[in-house]
Amino acid sequence: MHISKKAQLISPSPTLALDAKAKAMAAEGIDVISFGVGEPDFDTPVNIREAAIAAINAGFTRYTATPGIDDLRRAVCVRLKANFDQEYQPNQIVVSNGAKHSLYNAFTVLVDEGDEVILPTPCWVSYTELIKLCGGIPVFVHATEENDFLMTPEEFMAAITPKTRVLCLNSPSNPTGGVYSAADLQAIAAICVQHNIYVIADEIYAQLLYDGRTYTSISSFGQEIKDLTIIINGVSKSYAMTGWRIGYSASHPVLAKAMGDVQSHVTSNPNSIAQKAAIEALNGPQESIEAMRVEFEKRRNKMVELINAIPGFSARTPGGAFYVFANVANLFGKTLRGVKIEGSTALADVILKEVNVAVVPGFAFERDEFMRFSYATSMEKIIAGLERIAKLIAEAE
Repeated sequence: MHISKKAQLISPSPTLALDAKAKAMAAEGIDVISFGVGEPDFDTPVNIREAAIAAINAGFTRYTATPGIDDLRRAVCVRLKANFDQEYQPNQIVVSNGAKHSLYNAFTVLVDEGDEVILPTPCWVSYTELIKLCGGIPVFVHATEENDFLMTPEEFMAAITPKTRVLCLNSPSNPTGGVYSAADLQAIAAICVQHNIYVIADEIYAQLLYDGRTYTSISSFGQEIKDLTIIINGVSKSYAMTGWRIGYSASHPVLAKAMGDVQSHVTSNPNSIAQKAAIEALNGPQESIEAMRVEFEKRRNKMVELINAIPGFSARTPGGAFYVFANVANLFGKTLRGVKIEGSTALADVILKEVNVAVVPGFAFERDEFMRFSYATSMEKIIAGLERIAKLIAEAE
């Protein structure tokens, strides 16, 4: 069988593979606790579900405009203004089949064969593969744990070459929960303007901030950086709508048109019913977001406390999203139930096999000495899962 060279370069998503394995085990009756996939455990709010049912009953089940219906694109503009004081017009919005699809559109219109994309690590698993799929070259900047895994302006500047085309910036971060300060973003923005570097700003977790933080977008530091920025967001994380697959981008009209043209040939419009539900999410009551955020903050605090109580584990307190990125390097070289721990993948495999807890190895995020724990699950499961891990790790020799 012939498989294209591009397809052969792509690795499957480790997080989705882990989630599939955990679900298969659960289907066999095994009591699995998953700290794997990044998916809120809350139900989609009732008003949003009712809007989808109303759309079905009204027969809103046909093709729509490729970049999304006008009402939804206007709702995105209203929400961007209300939440982040960012001014966009409907012709600058492209609604896609999830934020991952929006990212694919953005990389496709910005990256030519051989272009370099600067990617701070640890980074979400799909960025690297999307860059390669578009013919680009990921250039990793290894941000330090001491700096909360955030790339400094100096580190960014040092990574720039004549081939640099794009900076991919994720704040709050998956997998670390790190949140860039306004001062660092302003400095990074100035460098991008100076060197004419585009920014793909993944802001999907922007409404999940803790400890009184407020969100700042890199696009907010003047018209020049705004013109160079493609904002990526969606309804999945904030409104517990992961399966509805509605993401969107906000950008310069020329970039938006190009992304809409690409999408018209790849998928056409996003799901018509989910678009109606997304309008209700964006225009309707917003209290559910704060309720989830408050609960996530409580879970974060407990998870960080319990992880730091496990010998060989250490974790910083994340500022946003719903992940803890724990350092497990002190366990490397030790043996656990007959298995020598030579990296995060081996450790994750032992934990899943021996105590039925799913954790994503840091290797998936370009940092092997760490593991990602998602606290998008109940407090009871957080306590029970980490108790299982603690008892297992106590056996390490």
